[in-house]
Amino acid sequence: MFTGIVEELGEVTAVENLGDSSRFRLRGPLVTEGARHGDSIAVNGVCLTVVETGDGEFTADVMAETLKRSSLGALSTGARVNLERPTAVGGRLGGHIVQGHVDGVGTVAERTPSENWEVVKISLPDGLARYIVEKGSITVDGVSLTVVEAGADFFTVSLIPTTLALTTLGVKQPGDPVNLEVDVIAKYVERLLDARTGDIGR
Repeated sequence: MFTGIVEELGEVTAVENLGDSSRFRLRGPLVTEGARHGDSIAVNGVCLTVVETGDGEFTADVMAETLKRSSLGALSTGARVNLERPTAVGGRLGGHIVQGHVDGVGTVAERTPSENWEVVKISLPDGLARYIVEKGSITVDGVSLTVVEAGADFFTVSLIPTTLALTTLGVKQPGDPVNLEVDVIAKYVERLLDARTGDIGR
């Protein structure tokens, strides 16, 4: 489990196409400290399994399903990425409960700068709007954020200077894809309600 508090702005140092998958090598001296084979690290909000580590870098295999359902397939060498290690039991839950399981890919639609923050509008793929509420939580490229406005096919967030400086959201431009993970509690509540009304599978 993650909390959506990015620990490090890392970099993709190599991408190897393996046909039905890709192997990424990523630089992140902080998140690789003490990391071992089999550990998890979130990359732009996608939970990946560490294959190898060394010299402040780690490799991870990304299956075709993940490449199709997230923006990782668009990454190339030199791309900056948000990195986070799983939260330790008993650690602070600084953001909200994040699984690292992407629900869909949104698109940056607009950026509106202010003196001390920036409002970003993100368009939604079909089927996700029902999980998003004003003042609720949303994960964008692995960053835990609070929804400002929730529309029928978009939502907005306000980014503080720290988020702009220390995550990829500071440089994302209109048209850029972003990984979205909605609040897992909302999905479970919907499933339970569907079970009570008999709508599961319809």
